[in-house]
Amino acid sequence: MAEIIAMPKLGFDMAEGTLVRWVVGEGEKIEKGQVLAEIETDKATVEVESSAEGIVYRHLVKAGDIVPVGTPIAVIAAPGEEVKDLPGEPAAEQAKPAAEPSQPAQQTEMTAVEAATLPSEEDDRTKASPLARRMAKEYGINLREVKGSGPGGRVVKRDIESALKAAPAQPPAVSEVVEVPPAVPAAPTPLAVSSVMPVPTLEDQRVGVDKLRAIIGKRMVESKTQIPHFYLTSEVDMATVMELRKQFNSQLPEEQKLSVNDFIIKAAALALRQYPNLNASLQGNEIVRHGHRNIGVAVALESGLITIVCKDADYKSLGLISQEVKEMVGRARAGKVRPDDIEGSTFSISNLGMFDVEHFVAIINPPEAAILAVGSVKEVPVVENGVIKAGLRMKMTLSADHRITDGAEAARFMQALKNYLEKPALILL
Repeated sequence: MAEIIAMPKLGFDMAEGTLVRWVVGEGEKIEKGQVLAEIETDKATVEVESSAEGIVYRHLVKAGDIVPVGTPIAVIAAPGEEVKDLPGEPAAEQAKPAAEPSQPAQQTEMTAVEAATLPSEEDDRTKASPLARRMAKEYGINLREVKGSGPGGRVVKRDIESALKAAPAQPPAVSEVVEVPPAVPAAPTPLAVSSVMPVPTLEDQRVGVDKLRAIIGKRMVESKTQIPHFYLTSEVDMATVMELRKQFNSQLPEEQKLSVNDFIIKAAALALRQYPNLNASLQGNEIVRHGHRNIGVAVALESGLITIVCKDADYKSLGLISQEVKEMVGRARAGKVRPDDIEGSTFSISNLGMFDVEHFVAIINPPEAAILAVGSVKEVPVVENGVIKAGLRMKMTLSADHRITDGAEAARFMQALKNYLEKPALILL
């Protein structure tokens, strides 16, 4: 029986995606789990795998189309099977061309943020994917000067990357400086320093808000205005974790070495078992306590921020957590993130310790109930038994939704998390 492949939803706010290219053509054989197509969101290029085995009977959208989430994009059928009543054939009403011109009547109702994300008139004449436009804007590349390799000459991510590699290093711009003749003293006097220095004319720069930034801003405003946040900060003695990590890493090859974040992911997942309201979401008048502890980890990329998801982290070893996170980060940086890499997070961790940030608070990522902000491990003076000595401390701050949990429960969760990190042998059981 024929199976329909639809545009997947790869994020909480994803409404549409661009079909960059078909990997398997019509009439070709495809296996279950084989990559069928590549789609592009505002965050990354993602491979879409086939959920069925058979023959690619029909492509329902063209490469370059912008397709709403849930819209059928392909039909997989058994060899020799005839499929009637294809859904949305050829999906012309649902999929819209990437370079569809905007209508003046629609512009009158546009919000300020939407207006800021519109491409310039020059960019409107150049066919490009949303991710390529954002990268071009970020790196100051004129899209009209980039040769597109996508369908119909469309500029895609790889074209921007090629343009960046091919661009010669530009010498720094030299501002025009007004020459001031040196003052000649009438008689020998101590060296005088002029109080008036030539200052070049510097102009303000106006940069449009790209689509990803607008989406992030919209979600964060909604989170801060609709979710009653409260915050708890705790300081953890990390001496034992750091020593244990040092011992492990001395015996492991470079690609298998453990990070501090690996310990935090495992400890947080174990603590969530005891306090399910921190691993929950609010749906209508019900609190949904999720059965799985799926930890979302924020990762910074050149093209923006993406959250990868370590699923069922409480059942995985530190080595497996480390391996999976490294693999997902590698795919994300290569632009080959899989839908499963970024779906299903139930609790998030944001770690800025690698930037030497000691303490910060994070905004809850809806529909989750909480997020943990992790700072750097610092060597600081501590008092133990009346004696001052050096210690390794790390601050972590929990942001939680007061509609789902309360201060006492959140405090107990932080105590459990702290206990796992200060006694990491419990993590290894």
